[in-house]
Amino acid sequence: MSEGITGTDVLFVLLGAILVFAMHAGFAFLEVGTVRRKNQVNALIKIITDFGVSTISYFFIGYAVAYGVDFLVNAAVLSGQMEAEGYAFASNGYDLVKFFFLLTFAAAIPAIISGGIAERAKFWPQLIATAILTALIYPFFEGLVWNGNFGLQETVETLTGASFHDFAGSIVVHAIGGWIALGAVLLLGARKGRYAKDGRVNGIPPSNIPFLALGSWILCIGWFGFNVMSAQSIGGISGLVAMNSLMAMVGGIIAALVAGRNDPGFVHNGALAGLVAVCAGSDIMHPIGALATGAVAGTLFVFAFTYCQSRLKIDDVLGVWPLHGLCGLWGGIAAGIFGLEALGGLGGVSFIAQVVVSLLGCAYALIAGFIVYGLLKMVSGIRLSEEDEFIGADLSIHKIGAYPEEDLR
Repeated sequence: MSEGITGTDVLFVLLGAILVFAMHAGFAFLEVGTVRRKNQVNALIKIITDFGVSTISYFFIGYAVAYGVDFLVNAAVLSGQMEAEGYAFASNGYDLVKFFFLLTFAAAIPAIISGGIAERAKFWPQLIATAILTALIYPFFEGLVWNGNFGLQETVETLTGASFHDFAGSIVVHAIGGWIALGAVLLLGARKGRYAKDGRVNGIPPSNIPFLALGSWILCIGWFGFNVMSAQSIGGISGLVAMNSLMAMVGGIIAALVAGRNDPGFVHNGALAGLVAVCAGSDIMHPIGALATGAVAGTLFVFAFTYCQSRLKIDDVLGVWPLHGLCGLWGGIAAGIFGLEALGGLGGVSFIAQVVVSLLGCAYALIAGFIVYGLLKMVSGIRLSEEDEFIGADLSIHKIGAYPEEDLR
């Protein structure tokens, strides 16, 4: 590539990285608005420190696991100004902003998990889990799908006629994060007082609906960087991805509004459910197919969240398994339905490939979640003491609440 074209691509990917980085503020405020006031500071601290740990783990280990690239060479080589044996970095530092962009995806894994384990998880064991997940667990699957490691995509294409298609991460990011979170939530157990001995579900209302809504809005805006800029070059940008993201988002909103009977939590998460589901096929679907994908996802989230909390007695605080795990799984499958030419899509996908690899990805993540959090539970414990949980993570871990003046009264 000429220097001018590369410089444009660097700016394009950098802007995408910044947009997805901003989504982590959305994760934070979505959690802040959902948890009780005594756990709001902890929500904010978890998201930003998880990002810091993810950066270090992904820089030194994870990126090499996924793409076979390390950064242990001088800055002239990294920026593409000179060559070195065994290293091939593009000019203008393109590969560096590409790392930044893909890092924001990797860091979404602990940000997703954070919402499920909120209000009763220990702080330092969670950071250790973050390091393991972003150094090894997530990059391994990322490399299988997005870098063709170990011949998985070649094998799938040989058997089904098409490789597994996940343009922006319905499975690679969201389903992986959501199903790991399920393992963590099950090992942690429910919050104290959530379920009575007679089986009744005790309601724990959100602390701040405006913060919850703000988190959803920030995520929705950043998602257009998440999806559109997954092209990773200005020449690959497609308005179809933007349109499909928009249609899936509004499909999720309207479906969740109806299915959730005007509940604001369902409505704002419905938008996210639609966006999670459309990631995989946003580059190949017809907008009407994307609308249908989002509508199914919004409905799925409402009913799965309710069933999970009330019937299965799984205390997933933000509903990250229904939102990211199940809607992500639906998105991987939906790409194999609405991406078909017969349904107005661009084609080049196999329904069988989408179903099989999507299910394999979810199974891999669930097993990994049980292993990582199970080992931490045995070694250090992963849950706050009953007293610390009663006091709240803010004061018991960080020694300050979200409203310090009120604590002095």
